[in-house]
Amino acid sequence: MPKSELIMAIEQVCDEKNIPFDSVVEAIEAALAVAYRKEFGNKMLNCRVEFNPDDASSRIFDVKTVVADPTEEDLERLKKAEEKSDKEKRMGKEKREEKKEHPTAGADGEAVEEEHRFSPRTDLGITDAKKIKPDAELGDEIITELPVPEGYGRVAAQTAKQVIIQKLREAERETLFNQYKDRVGEIVNATVQRVEGPMVFMDLGHATALMPPAQQNPRERYKIGDRYKVYLLSVEQGRRGPEIVASRTAPEMVKALFTMEVPELSSGSIEMKAVAREAGSRSKIAVLSLADNIDPIGSCVGQRGARVQTVMNELGGEKIDIIEYSDDAVRFIVNALSPAKVVSVKLNETDHIAQAFVNEDQLSLAIGKGGQNVRLAAKLSGWKIDVMKDETPDEEEVTDASTTEATPDEPAADVATPEQAPEDKKEE
Repeated sequence: MPKSELIMAIEQVCDEKNIPFDSVVEAIEAALAVAYRKEFGNKMLNCRVEFNPDDASSRIFDVKTVVADPTEEDLERLKKAEEKSDKEKRMGKEKREEKKEHPTAGADGEAVEEEHRFSPRTDLGITDAKKIKPDAELGDEIITELPVPEGYGRVAAQTAKQVIIQKLREAERETLFNQYKDRVGEIVNATVQRVEGPMVFMDLGHATALMPPAQQNPRERYKIGDRYKVYLLSVEQGRRGPEIVASRTAPEMVKALFTMEVPELSSGSIEMKAVAREAGSRSKIAVLSLADNIDPIGSCVGQRGARVQTVMNELGGEKIDIIEYSDDAVRFIVNALSPAKVVSVKLNETDHIAQAFVNEDQLSLAIGKGGQNVRLAAKLSGWKIDVMKDETPDEEEVTDASTTEATPDEPAADVATPEQAPEDKKEE
């Protein structure tokens, strides 16, 4: 059976807006319900429309919920509301036909349900309901089919058009939100759509993401049409659709890029325990092997540094230090300070401070340019690290009871970027 022109038109809208077929049909039904009330000027109708897109036919019903009979207070309130409405009409004031009710917030900020008030548009008293349906009970629905008009006037048609446009926009926003809300934490391809002052807008395909200054790599200059991989930081439902925040500086982006490049990470054979990053300059990652026969550092570096180089290129040449994670705090701190060679580490468990002692020729390397190396090591390990020149005599030193001192069995692993020349391992 060939498709009708109406169905083909609906399918075209679905393809353009990326919304379900049923959402378009629901928008049409809502528009016809509003147009019907507008055409006949009866605001007390609670219209429900069943629309058949095959032949463009529709059935219209008035739906009422059976409730307790209105009290005198309800009748008095309705009378005053009607008088107020008539007065506003005489004064030429516009009034919305439908008013959306929102739950009020209590003192603790939680939503509080408002007490139900009798509404003649949606409710029908039990006494009147029994006249229509003798066995009617509270909560039942009384459905009355209404005659379908041959056509609608210009005003009603214009109202229906506006309702359809609004409903389609709402459906499109909801679809986009559902499409991206579960993708937080993913890496996606994006194109720079426009730059407005400090804000950069990235085109994700079906949606636009905002990249604020704090999420922009300081070494990158974003131009319209440039392509980047971005990290989806958050997705929230806003008044004008989903509000998506993209990032090029999030530490999690380094982890996500390595997971894409290193099969052992995606399979779970290797775990990335911590990431410390100063976007555009340097990152440190701590990895741990969960299998005895897998080298975690070598797996992340790749053959001739291919894997880590791919990640570095995506991050604009950002240098990456890969170190082995250890449950032993001393060993972990020693590894985190690489490529500097650490002689010994003294831990203050009470204040969570670590003192790392290095030889004089390693002092500047351990601290790093502008203190970057020790700063990243502190972020990675979670300890506040003080780097000091080693002046400990050869004989055994007596330590304070509040501190513990340990010396690693072997030198710290020097695992900066694989192609890094020896001079790169000195103070930049």
